Amino acid sequence: MATLSSTTVELVKDKERFDNILKDAAGNLVVVHFAASWADQCKQMGEVANELSKDPNYNDVIFITVDAESLAEISYEYEIVAAPTFVFIKGEKTVDRLDGANAAELTAKVAKYSSKSISDMNKPSTKQNLNERIKGIINSAMVMLFMKGNPETPRCGFSRQTVTILNEQGFKYSTFDILEDDDIRQGLKAFSEWPTYPQLYVKGEFIGGLDVIKEMVESGEIKDVIPTVEDLNTRLKKIINQSPVVLFMKGNPSTPKCGFSKTTIGILNETGVPYTTFDILSDDEVRQGLKTFSNWPTYPQLYVKGELMGGLDVIKEMKESGELESVLKE
Repeated sequence: MATLSSTTVELVKDKERFDNILKDAAGNLVVVHFAASWADQCKQMGEVANELSKDPNYNDVIFITVDAESLAEISYEYEIVAAPTFVFIKGEKTVDRLDGANAAELTAKVAKYSSKSISDMNKPSTKQNLNERIKGIINSAMVMLFMKGNPETPRCGFSRQTVTILNEQGFKYSTFDILEDDDIRQGLKAFSEWPTYPQLYVKGEFIGGLDVIKEMVESGEIKDVIPTVEDLNTRLKKIINQSPVVLFMKGNPSTPKCGFSKTTIGILNETGVPYTTFDILSDDEVRQGLKTFSNWPTYPQLYVKGELMGGLDVIKEMKESGELESVLKE
């Protein structure tokens, strides 16, 4: 059975201890990982948080883990609806949050809200620790583009061209802004043995920069290397339309793997309407892709005749109004 504890990140076991940590933080950043012991992504992100906690750049940052289901009172207070979720707290006030597993974004947010000065942040980490951070970012997504800026606001012409190409080809990808982290910006050049940006990685393997990407597009080779959004969307549509009522959940009806999925199953069973389910924990591509496809960031998600109804809160409201059963039975 998976465990949430680690040698450097404290697993908080009660609310009193949680409150005391926030009070004693003395203005330092507290990074709270709301996790579930059965979720592989929580374990992976826990390892990322553990590595960050060892980084001397973040000696003043307090990293803790909260079991989202065991300490439901705290989860409710911070509006946690899925695990993993990271909440960033300073002065006992929430300054930001990160929903889902994204090592690159977690690293960036810790750097952003740490009380270290910019000069301190630019001090180089040890080569070993830096390489571990780089590997974590590279492997946080199937396709990772290291660029200047982000897809909406690229901050150099080469990054802009690369994003345009990836979008035109219909590729699904994540990005890391190297201008936000000088350690990564300089360290990745040595790690990749590639002196310029942008840099593209696929499944943990370095592909190259803009010129290489252009050549692969011209030859058609790139289609065999990178999965397209169109292909994923086609898959999602097939799953969504496999039956009139489809529930995307964690686990299955007999063994739901989160309290929200369990509650939703109970409500649907009360209606007596047949439905099918898809375990999003069994397919990370579907789990991440459906959030974008449906523009709904959490699970469970209920679809009726191919249309998104919503999550648990919406289902509860429809049940209380009497609307749910009539919609399902149509």
